[in-house]
This record gives sequence, structure tokens and C-alpha cells, in this order.
Amino acid sequence: MLLTITYTGQSADDLGYLLHKNPTRVQEFSLSFGKAFVFYPVVKEEQCTVALTLDLDTIGLLRRQKQEQLQSLQHYVNDRPYVMSSFFSVAIAQVFGTALNGRCQERPELVDQPLALEATLSVVSSRGGEELLRKLFEPLGYDCQLENILLDPHFPEWGQSSYFRLHLKQKICLKDLLSHLYVLLPVLDRNKHYWVQQDEQEKLLRHGEQWLVSHPERKLIVRRYLKRRNLAEPIIEALEQHGNQAPEPAVTVSNEEEKVPLNRLRLRAVTEELTAVQAKKILDLGCGSGKLIQHLLRKQVGEKIIGVDPAYSVLTIAKNRLKKIETKAMVELVSGSVFYRDDRLRDFDAAVLMEVIEHLEPNRLRDMEEVCFSYLRPRLFIVTTPNQEYNVMYSGLEAGEYRHGDHRFEWTRAEFRAWAEQVSKRHQYELRLTGIGEEAKDVGQPTQMAVFYLQEDRN
Repeated sequence: MLLTITYTGQSADDLGYLLHKNPTRVQEFSLSFGKAFVFYPVVKEEQCTVALTLDLDTIGLLRRQKQEQLQSLQHYVNDRPYVMSSFFSVAIAQVFGTALNGRCQERPELVDQPLALEATLSVVSSRGGEELLRKLFEPLGYDCQLENILLDPHFPEWGQSSYFRLHLKQKICLKDLLSHLYVLLPVLDRNKHYWVQQDEQEKLLRHGEQWLVSHPERKLIVRRYLKRRNLAEPIIEALEQHGNQAPEPAVTVSNEEEKVPLNRLRLRAVTEELTAVQAKKILDLGCGSGKLIQHLLRKQVGEKIIGVDPAYSVLTIAKNRLKKIETKAMVELVSGSVFYRDDRLRDFDAAVLMEVIEHLEPNRLRDMEEVCFSYLRPRLFIVTTPNQEYNVMYSGLEAGEYRHGDHRFEWTRAEFRAWAEQVSKRHQYELRLTGIGEEAKDVGQPTQMAVFYLQEDRN
């Protein structure tokens, strides 16, 4: 099993920093099922290639099997030593773990920088043939080159096998390339070497949620990865809630050259507002799968955070997302709604409705307002929502079409301002309006944000 990744560009040795692997020597890693080796066959000023190879301990794996499991010949004659499968996924996670998780201590600016990368996988299994491989990788933006391998080169009349040599090419962040391989290799092989338990949901979401939401084959990927229906269906349900959303273009931050996903900019903007007022107790209303809470915990913002959502399936995802984050903050996930009065949610420093109100029926907005601004009455309230005028910048949207199939409305800047001003007057909040994302002439920014400050708290 061999994976090579080639970076072509200026300062190509940046690849070594990203992978945290020294290009000048061969490195060996002991795994529970064999040994992995990392080396650099090419190191030039403008091109660098890293290779990861896995040598399975087939004898050791066989000895671990129970006697009754060894009746089948499959344990003695199989493709495990040379086909890239869940074994290789685990090797990627253990050997390239820092890069997979988007960490680079020495050169952190490289983590989110798209690079001209090419990956070659020696042998992958695809019983769905070339069509399945293209259905999985091409929607992610890859240029795919495939070579179907003969069953036996000495007997070409036997025909083609279900094995392929796969070459992928794209300008992409290294962490994203690794996450795609980590998830999709077991999906292709469908023969995981370990029992799939509930923690596999968290692994799938950690490495795949960001791109699975918009992937046309997300159901197939989730079902093959998790294998068990009771694990797969809640994840599919949660992804489907977001799956009809128009892809949000990455936008340019004024002091950065690279493109930054709009959702990341929203998280930053909301976090900055919460940090500015030193909010200790924070409500995330309509928390969904917990992305904002995750971001707050990583930035060490807040001492008590409660996430509220009516959908049990997404709360399950949020729980799995958050459970491995080391934090001193108290975090609670609550099944609830912006229409329910809940005493547990009162007396908070701040509350956030991030991309939530557009999912409500317009005739229920006053009900939401009475609960959130009058009953809960946090000292700071942040509301973000799409700017309808900006939709002309989305090539995939028809005129008048909303960004998400579940949106009940999308407001222009004037409409959002009018609503926010009425709310602030009715409930004695001071108001500040701003935008998030790259501004376009005549249409503004993709996201609009209202920040409400309780007047009695500021006096």
C-alpha cells in the first residue's frame, strides 16, 4: 500500500512543515497492525513528494483471530496486504494526524492555504467500478485519472479486476485532501477491520461534515462508512437538513490572500462580539451540530454555554463533536425551541441566533421575539441572517431562489434593518448593524448581523 502526495509550487518544502515529517530521513512508525514508513522521494525547490507506505503484519493479524473465525479460506488468501482500506485510514490518522486535524505549530499560516497537490494511491478497491470512484471524488473538485488493474497481467484474457490505481489532482488544503482520503478509503473498501461503534459518528463528522453536507453521494458515504443503520440514519437526517443549501463561496479577507469559508468568518465575527463584552454565560439558540460552541471552546470563550435545538439528531451530532474537547467550561445541550419559555435559559450574558431566523415562518417571528428578547432577555443578543441582495453573486441560484431549501424568507438589508430597529425599540435594546464577508458593489456582504445591547445594562 503506497500513497504519494506531491506539492508543486514555491517553497515546496512547506509540505514537510505541514506533515511534521523531516524530508531528509526515512521514518518508521509502529502500528497495532503493522508498520508505516514515511520518506520523500523528491525534494526540490519547486516540487516535493512525500510517500506513506504501510506494511501489514498479516501473520500477527491472523494469530489474533479466534479459532472458529479461521475456518474460512478468506483469512489466508485475501487482498488486505495491498489494497488501501480502513487500515490505511488509521495509518493516515496516526502518522499524519497533525496535518489531518489542521495543526502546524511552526507554520500555522499554511494550514488553510490551498496548494497545488497531486495524490497517487497504488491500489483501491471499487466494486462500483470507475463510475463509483468518479461519483465520490469528482464532486470534491478533483481531476481524477484512473487505471483499472488486470486480474493477472500474465493472463489478460481473465479481464479487469475491481482494483484501480487512482491519481487525484487539485489545488486544495492538505488537511482537506487527507480528510477526503480518511473517510472515502473505508467507503470504497467496505471491509473495516474493526467493529463500528458510536464513536465512529464523531470521527466521520470531525473529518467529513464540512464537505459531506454538499456532497451528492452523502447518503451512500455515510451508510458505507458507518455500516449500521442505527448509526447512519441520524447522521443522514442531520446532513439532509443542511444538504439543500446553496454552496457558500469562500470570500477574501482584506488582510489575507487566501479565501476563507463564509461560515468560518461568521464564527469569527460572533466570537469577537462575545469576547468584546467578556460574556461568561452564553446561549446558542438553534445550535445545530455545535459548530459555534466548538469554536467558542477552542477559543476559550465563555464559562457556561448552553446549546438549544429542537432536533434530537443534530444534538446527537453536537454531543459527539464536543465530547473530546478539553475545556473548563460547563457545556449543556438542551432540546428546546425559540418558542418555548425555559427558566434554565434566563439570566445569560449573551445569546446567539446564528443563521436561524430565516428558518422560521414569518408569522412566528413575533412569538420568537417575545420569548428571546422579552422573557430570556440576555444582556447581549447577536442575530445573523443571509443578505438576500447578495444572492446574485451565487452562480448556482436562480433569480428569487433562496440559499437553503428550508428558508422561509431571506431579507434585504433594508428589511433586516427595519425588523431589527423595531425589535430594539420594543424591548429597550441598543442596536448596531454590520455585515460579514466580502462586500460586493451595490449588494453588500453575504451575511448581515445585528448586535443588540440591553439598554439598562449599558446605563
